[in-house]
Amino acid sequence: MANLLSKYFPAIAAKRLSQVEVQPRISHQHEFNGIGEFRKILGVEKASFDTTYIRLNDEEDKVISSIGSMTWYDSRENHPTRSEYRLYYSSNEVIKSSLVGDLVIVGKLTDNKLAVIIAPQGSTSEKQLLWLFGIAEIGTGFTVKDFSREKIDIGFAGRYILSSLGFETEETAPDFLDQLIGLFGKTFPSTKIFSDFARSTVKDVSAIEEPDKTLMIWLEREELLFKTLESAIVKDKLEVGFGDDGKDVDEFIRFSLSVQNRRKARAGFAFENNLALIFKINGLKYNHGAVTERNNKPDFIFPGSAEYHTPNFDTGLLTMLGVKTTAKDRWRQVLSEAAKIENKHLITLEPAISRNQTDDMIANNLQLVIPRPLFPTYSVEQQRQLLTVREFIEMINKKQKS
Repeated sequence: MANLLSKYFPAIAAKRLSQVEVQPRISHQHEFNGIGEFRKILGVEKASFDTTYIRLNDEEDKVISSIGSMTWYDSRENHPTRSEYRLYYSSNEVIKSSLVGDLVIVGKLTDNKLAVIIAPQGSTSEKQLLWLFGIAEIGTGFTVKDFSREKIDIGFAGRYILSSLGFETEETAPDFLDQLIGLFGKTFPSTKIFSDFARSTVKDVSAIEEPDKTLMIWLEREELLFKTLESAIVKDKLEVGFGDDGKDVDEFIRFSLSVQNRRKARAGFAFENNLALIFKINGLKYNHGAVTERNNKPDFIFPGSAEYHTPNFDTGLLTMLGVKTTAKDRWRQVLSEAAKIENKHLITLEPAISRNQTDDMIANNLQLVIPRPLFPTYSVEQQRQLLTVREFIEMINKKQKS
């Protein structure tokens, strides 16, 4: 079944924030300007909506969110010939912290609620929103997009971005549930064991002929099967409840956090496990998690730790590869992980990284590796600066034959 954008956002409106909307010294209004086109998605009757406000940031600890409301009304409803629709928002920290030029998305959700999502101008978060909603550069007037009739699957990149916004993409594979429970019960096996099983359910792929495509198919299958098993385990826990009376809020919060942390950790381990197998199948020499200076542990060293620590070994034949599912504010961590290697490499599943960040990576001698299926989320100029998984493997093979 296709995973459609309309399942989450039947319609959105996008614009750049103007000075009068975000600077209280200039105006005390709590309204968005240029909202006439909203009638296409909100109708003509007065309505109030529960609203989630989010201000994204490429540094995850600086993301702000709040709950409030919005009111849609015609300020001239008693005028016989004129209409002047307004969209009023309740006071909140998200709007207060936003800047002129920031991208704002007002999204209509499927439960008749609204979401206001703001991203700083020039950020990766902004570029991801523009890509997800198919928006070109825009100005201070709202552009409205209706997705209710679109039938295009959002794919891995779309699910990735929606997840970063806090929207659950509820995909499971019920046909595999009995097999999963038969193998593992209602417990989670180690990531390596689960990765091995997930790969065994995939046919007609080749880690040698199509390493980029194979990697993404393996990862997507593993994510799908993991969510299938997780859903069964979480449902059982919800039925039992939390604490002695089944309503212990603190225990519920701890359980919820453990679910989120497990997802993040397993995604990272799965990424590394599947990459390691692809490198092995392609005959590459490497060490996974070898120790370098100051007890750093880069994810992969080619051809290995022994060569890295050999004083006379040609450093030009050494390669370091960092592995991060999310690169936004974490890519700089790899810069200090292998001091002998001047030009570092980083592979990530982050779609649509901003031009500002990819330029910054280049300036810091960091080469970005992106699986080929994610290339369309990058500009044509950025794509020229990226390496595919296949190209990275070919580069290592050439070094190891030297």
